[in-house]
Amino acid sequence: MADTSNRPLIIIKKKAHGEHGHHGGAWKVAYADFVTAMMAFFLLLWLLNVTTDDQRKGVAQFFTPDSVSRATSGAGGVLGGTVLSPGEFRNTMGGVVMGMPVGPATADPDKEDPDKDRPLADMDKPDQSAETTAQSKKEATDAEVKQAIAKREEEQFANAEHDLKQAIQDVPELRQLSQNLMIDRTPEGLRIQIVDQGRYAMFALGSSQPLDHTRKLLAAVSQVVQRLPNKIAVSGHTDATPFSNTAGYSNWELSTDRANASRRTLIESGLAPVRVSRVVGKAEQEPLFTENPADPRNRRISIVLLREAGATSTN
Repeated sequence: MADTSNRPLIIIKKKAHGEHGHHGGAWKVAYADFVTAMMAFFLLLWLLNVTTDDQRKGVAQFFTPDSVSRATSGAGGVLGGTVLSPGEFRNTMGGVVMGMPVGPATADPDKEDPDKDRPLADMDKPDQSAETTAQSKKEATDAEVKQAIAKREEEQFANAEHDLKQAIQDVPELRQLSQNLMIDRTPEGLRIQIVDQGRYAMFALGSSQPLDHTRKLLAAVSQVVQRLPNKIAVSGHTDATPFSNTAGYSNWELSTDRANASRRTLIESGLAPVRVSRVVGKAEQEPLFTENPADPRNRRISIVLLREAGATSTN
């Protein structure tokens, strides 16, 4: 047996080639491919869910090589390409692709285009039917507003008539003048007339100054009409008995002066001056009793609460 005690000790070290498998990066690439495939899969499922049968057929036809080879434009063949007109791809695809709208689906050939025969210059003009509809709605709304205003005015006029008659009855010295007060409706509005009756004249003969009881009656009218917002018109009337003197003063001047004196009395009793729309004298032109123009009852003062819609006639 050989002596080995003097031999040198040899230690052999083995180098490990590569790292452990779980420290490598190859699995990441595989995982990324897997995730990409899953994303594409779910995208496909989503597209199948949001598109119609016609849209899916259009997509399938677009990616079918045969559809390209049969085309009459382009170079021909599988990779020959096809020349598409603007909007053709949009009309074929339709729907929504990757969250972006690509236009409507293929138009129905049996459905006529409403703008087919419409001149190009008229394309930017508003639709006449839409304008007509809007105008009709506006007219209907205006009519409803006018109707509501008229209804409210009628209620106010009825209340004013009641209040005025009640005010005269509550004052003993005015109660005897109830026959001198006439209230009615005209196209212009609520008309209140202070009329000469029997032994109760409103003005002295040939005078434009109202008598004392006339002033009190006008004051009662003022207290009622000033509660409403309507404008008023005041007109004076005489009978047909000629009135003249050397100065040429006639029924025209007399009726105008009486109307103006009544206006002053109404304002002195509290009516705002801006409420007065007009003051006119009519002389004997509009008698209350047409069969007898000389009737003393044709001598009167007319006060009209004008409708908000505007005057449509004269009193």
